[in-house]
Amino acid sequence: MIEIIIIVLGISLLLYVLLGGADFGAGIIETVTGKRGVDIISKAIAPVWEANHVWVILAVVILFNGFPTVYTSISTYLHIPILLVLLGIVLRGSAFTFRYYDVVKDRSHNYYTMFFRVSSILTPLFYGMILGAIMLGRIPGELVGDSFYDVFMAPWLNWFSFFTGLFVTFLFGWLAAVYLVGETQSDEDTKVFIRIAGIFYLLLIISGLAVFLVAELYNVHFFNDFLKSPVSIACVIGATVIVPFLWTAIKKRKIMLSRLLTGVQTALIIIGWYAIQFPVMIYVSNQEHLTIYNSRAPESTMVMLFWALLVGVMIIFPSIWYLMKVFKFNDTTSLVSKK
Repeated sequence: MIEIIIIVLGISLLLYVLLGGADFGAGIIETVTGKRGVDIISKAIAPVWEANHVWVILAVVILFNGFPTVYTSISTYLHIPILLVLLGIVLRGSAFTFRYYDVVKDRSHNYYTMFFRVSSILTPLFYGMILGAIMLGRIPGELVGDSFYDVFMAPWLNWFSFFTGLFVTFLFGWLAAVYLVGETQSDEDTKVFIRIAGIFYLLLIISGLAVFLVAELYNVHFFNDFLKSPVSIACVIGATVIVPFLWTAIKKRKIMLSRLLTGVQTALIIIGWYAIQFPVMIYVSNQEHLTIYNSRAPESTMVMLFWALLVGVMIIFPSIWYLMKVFKFNDTTSLVSKK
C-alpha cells in the first residue's frame, strides 16, 4: 500500500513539473523574448495556469497525512525558502491576472510584467534550493544547540542548493520553450522559440553536471551513487536515446510528439534522481535519514489515505484531462490545421 501512495506522490510531482513548471518557465522565456513573446505566452497559459497548482497541493496533502515527520522537517527547517516560494506564487499569479484580464491598459502593466517575470524566475530557483537542501543532508535532526543560521539558513543557503535551483529553473524554461513552439503561428516565431529551447537545453545539461561536481565539494558523492544504481543508469541512457528523436520532432513542429518526448525525458530524469536516494526522502545531518518506511504514518492513517487518494484520483485526473481538452488540445489542433 505504501508503494502505491509513493507512486501517486511521484506522479503528482511529475505532473507539477511538466505542467506547473512549464507555466513558470513561460515567464522565464518571456524575460528572454521581451514584448515579442508576451501575447503568445499569455494566450498559451491563461486558460490552465491556475489549475496546475492542484498537483503540488496533492503532494503536500500526501506528505502531511502519510509522512508527517517528513512534512514537519521540511516545513520547519526550510520554512524560509517555502515562504519565498509561496510569495512568488502569489505575486506571479496576481501580476499575470491583472496584466491579462485588466480592461485598462496603462503604465501599471509594466509593473505587472516585471513582477510576473521576476517571480517566474525566483520561484523555481527556490523550489530547486529546497530540493537541494533535502538532498544535501544539512538539515539538523533536532532544534538543540545550534544557531539560527545553522538551523534555518545553512541547510538551503549554499552552493549545492543554488546550483540545484539553477537546474530546476533551466528545466522549467526548457519545458516552456518546447511547449511554446506549438503555440506559435508564424515561422519566424517558431524559429525564435526553437532557438531558445536549444539554449535552455544546453544550460540544463551544464547545470546538471554542475550539481554533481559541486556535490563533491560537500562530500556528497552522487556520482558514485549513480554508478551503483542500475535504474539511474538506464534512465540516463533512455533520456540520451530520446534526444535526436526529440529535436527532430521539434524542428519539424510535430507538436504532440515533441511534448510527449519532452515529458518522457523529464520523467526519466526524475526517476533517475529518486532511484539514487531511494528509499530516503530527506537526508539528515545526524545520519538518521527519513525514509518512506521510518517516517510513515500509522497503518490506519495510511489505509484512509489510500482510499482518499483512490477517490481523489478518480475525480482529479478526468477533470484536468477535460480542462486541457477543452482549452488546449482543441486549440492546438486548430493551429496545426492552419499550418
